[in-house]
Order: sequence, then structure tokens, then C-alpha cells
Amino acid sequence: MKFDILTIFPEFFESPFSLGLFNKAREKGIVQLDAHDIRDYAEDKHRTVDDAPYGGGGGMLMKPGPLGRAIENVKEKSSNSIVILTTPAGEIFTDQTARELSEFDQLIIICGRYEGIDERVREIYVDREISIGDFVLSGGEHAAAVIVDSVSRFLPGFLGNVTSSECDSFKDSILEYPQYTRPEEYMGKKIPEVLLSGNHKDIDEWRRRESVKRTY
Repeated sequence: MKFDILTIFPEFFESPFSLGLFNKAREKGIVQLDAHDIRDYAEDKHRTVDDAPYGGGGGMLMKPGPLGRAIENVKEKSSNSIVILTTPAGEIFTDQTARELSEFDQLIIICGRYEGIDERVREIYVDREISIGDFVLSGGEHAAAVIVDSVSRFLPGFLGNVTSSECDSFKDSILEYPQYTRPEEYMGKKIPEVLLSGNHKDIDEWRRRESVKRTY
């Protein structure tokens, strides 16, 4: 999958995706991430990407010209592509959203800034608007990083264990069960006996009950 991030701070994405599972997947060619500076698509010498809103009001808006050119430049016409805008007004991002987005070949994610973007860009280019929660961030870069990380986990070959994403929290809308590792006793607390029984049917039933209990 190809992730194309449109931002005024492309350097933001250098560190989070230069390590761990994502970096390994990138080396294997499973994912590709490119952060594009929207300022590169401005046409004035000051590389201006924002302006005051018509009708007055506080703050600035992202201009339609640079943003529209950026989208058109990175969008692969023959690809199964989708344009996403990170915005507090969007649908709340969920595990199901990540699964749906993992079916695309290219995700173009616009990192909102200032007071938002010109409405015409939204109407012409944006396919889906996404929020990662009911709170305000200084920009959409954090939200974009969350989307990329979550979607990537559903790509074939991304995780070392193919069943990992199927066992994670929110599968079937319930949270993951409690998990334990060695030692068997820690600070007076022992792991549940059923996990030592070797009876996989009992273990599966226990895990299901605990998942439901934790979700409730």
C-alpha cells in the first residue's frame, strides 16, 4: 500500500515510521510512505498556503490552489485510491474504518491546519473525512500517523503473526482478554490456572468470557 501524506511539516513523519514494524514492512516493499510539502505547490515566492477567510473571523484557511495541485500531483489515476481529510468534523476513526481503508492501494491523507481548508477542496477532492476523537489538535499530522499505523496492521505480511490483527482489541467489537507471561507468580499474584491447563477449549472459553467482561 502507498501512503501519501499532504502536510506543511513533512519532517514530522520521519521519526515515527523509521523504526519498528512499519520500517520493516517498508524495507520489504509492503508499504510505502511519502510526506509531501504542500508549500511546494504554492505559486508565489513566499510559498503561501493559507489566507484569511471571506466574511471575516479568526484564524486562517488553507488555500485551495496549492492543496488541489498537491492532490492531483500525487493521486495515481489507475490506482484504487482514496483521499482522506483529517478534521474534527469527520467520522470517528474505528477499527472497522481501518479495515475498510486497508482495501485500497493508495491512501492520500490531507493534514488539516489552521482553521481548516477551503470548502471547495473538500467538495471536489475529498472522499472521506476522519477524526480520531472529540478533541482538538494543532494539526492533522498526529491523526494521519494514527491512521497509517492502524491501517497498516491489516495489510498482508505486515505483522509477523498473521493472526495477531484478528486477536487484537475491537475484533467483533469487544476488547482483548487479559494476557500473562512468565513468571507464574509476580508480587503475590498468580496467573489463572486455566492458562496452565493445556486445555485449549477451556482456555478459549475463558478468554471469551474475560473479553466480554472487560468490554462490559
